[in-house]
Amino acid sequence: MNAFDTSIQAAIIQVAPSLVGLTHAVRAIANFYLFKGVVPLAILWAIWFKPGNSSQSHREMVVAILCSALIAFLVGRLLALCLPFRVRPIYDPNVHLVFPGADEAGQYLRLWSSFPSDNAMLWMSVAVGIFLVWRLVGVLAILHCVVFICLPRVYLGLHYPTDVIAGAAIGGSTAWLFTRAPLRRRFAPQIVRFIDTWPAVGYMLAFLFFFELATTFDEPRFIAMSVFKDALSK
Repeated sequence: MNAFDTSIQAAIIQVAPSLVGLTHAVRAIANFYLFKGVVPLAILWAIWFKPGNSSQSHREMVVAILCSALIAFLVGRLLALCLPFRVRPIYDPNVHLVFPGADEAGQYLRLWSSFPSDNAMLWMSVAVGIFLVWRLVGVLAILHCVVFICLPRVYLGLHYPTDVIAGAAIGGSTAWLFTRAPLRRRFAPQIVRFIDTWPAVGYMLAFLFFFELATTFDEPRFIAMSVFKDALSK
């Protein structure tokens, strides 16, 4: 843990003793899907069905934002596997900090590297994408990502500040890249045309994809974690 992480994390967790019920509220915010992906994904639906002359380009932007979110998540997992393993602060005795709710923390995250934060990457990519389409709502989406996704994970010791900062920076950059016209026009119009041509199939697949995004691919990650754990035990 570097001095930057230490100073920020120590300052944040010092709030805990002075505010009754804060830890329970933060844990709820960190765990409930409603506070993470449901709201920004609902905004993407609003953009998709927003009437007007720009509806086609808005739909292409939604497709590009969703693709950037998926790529950001996959990049986060790839970096976590390829970079040196970083123990989460809540499990690291060398941190010398007592995190609120540490006694209730599960053990399954011990197997996942702390750097970078895939939640920060995923939801900041969506938030920045919304900002590029709908400025005012996008500012609120970015604030939502910072307050309801990034800060709770630092407060609970699930990530270091640099984990979420790096994740947010990578996620935002991915959204900016995939929504640029030269790249977006290579794939987004075809997907929009597919949904317009076969709406039953298109919206069914969209629902499944939105569900996995909203739950941050918890089930596939659980399967991968179980396979990895079984491989280590052999």
